[in-house]
Amino acid sequence: MKNSTWRLGWLMALSLSSAQAANREISALFQPDPSQPAKNVFLNKTQNSGYCASYPGECAINNMFSIQLPVRFDSTRAIVAGDGIPLKVPANWRQLTVTNRETQETETVEVRIIGIGSRFTLSDTAANLVGVTDVLEGHQKLWTSNSWVYAPAPCQYSGVGSYTPSSYRFFWKAPVEAACTKVAAFSIPSMSFDTLDFAYELRTPNPLGMSSGLYTGPISYTIGPGADFDLGPLMQPDDSSLTLDFVLDVQHTLKVEIPPGGNRVILEPQGGWRRWLEQGRKPVRLYRDQLFNISASSRFTMRLECEQDVETGCAIFDRVSGYGAVVNVSVSLPHGLTDSSGQPVRRMPLNRSVTSPFQPGIYVDRKPGTLHFEMGERDTAWLINNSRGSPYEGNITVIWDSEV
Repeated sequence: MKNSTWRLGWLMALSLSSAQAANREISALFQPDPSQPAKNVFLNKTQNSGYCASYPGECAINNMFSIQLPVRFDSTRAIVAGDGIPLKVPANWRQLTVTNRETQETETVEVRIIGIGSRFTLSDTAANLVGVTDVLEGHQKLWTSNSWVYAPAPCQYSGVGSYTPSSYRFFWKAPVEAACTKVAAFSIPSMSFDTLDFAYELRTPNPLGMSSGLYTGPISYTIGPGADFDLGPLMQPDDSSLTLDFVLDVQHTLKVEIPPGGNRVILEPQGGWRRWLEQGRKPVRLYRDQLFNISASSRFTMRLECEQDVETGCAIFDRVSGYGAVVNVSVSLPHGLTDSSGQPVRRMPLNRSVTSPFQPGIYVDRKPGTLHFEMGERDTAWLINNSRGSPYEGNITVIWDSEV
């Protein structure tokens, strides 16, 4: 199954000095959903805020979320007509490794930044700077390509902007890793960007192939001129780095339900004992197929524990004489569960050794499987000839184990 795609973002309300690096934990959860068994994705569990909290409809249309960093950018000198302010983000895919804290298993996660925004504040009103009286007209004329709601190529318009006489809030989609430059049409004595908003896209592994537990791992970015988050040489940030600490929480389900009375298995010939008793036809095998319901979203193994061990597996025995007969046990699993090679599981033999992991392709919710208990022809014949009315019995324990 291909990796799932997840678009996410959050507000990070941190109090940082210029010497500190911004850090934020980004958490997501996978739990199987019985109503959507084919939906094998992580869900954002970090509160959405920033731009997308203010304009949730716009972000829903674009399937994105935003993070707002309290990183401030200040102009290093006056901005004159013709000066450009380029905005560039790390829009190419980057990889990070997340590690299961318990098992030390690792998975690769990919992330890219897909949007950028902020609120800038001018040293005077836009209308005063361009010599007009209308507030919106001032913002439109201050820049050569209209106001900041309109993204310069290669960035793209995201929907909504808001403004006051001396400030403007915007957000642009950033499909490629290249500068999107706004050029001043008039001089601006000074300006600042109050925050750094961004959205990102995350590609996660298939959670059905991951063990339960917390997977953690960081990815770091630089901020400033020539860095990953770059607003050009005229804008200096008060923080130089950002680290996102990802926590992927995988909570699998493995539940097996045996119907009432299903823990007592009676082996019989096909059609029951009447053929032998009434027609003298000795049975060639004894068997019982026992149904069970299984819910599974994770890899699991199976094995047997036997009260009476034999070389090939388990046996039932006469507790007086000690004689025994071999019972072969196999399993058939429902659609959606395969063996380690991806093949359907049909009458796969079970024994005291652990099987290769069974793997769900989708979340299987209370689907029927079958345990097959069977005594072969040789043991059946021996038992009939030597039982002398004594019961043959034994405990066979079937173990499903998600700790693969």
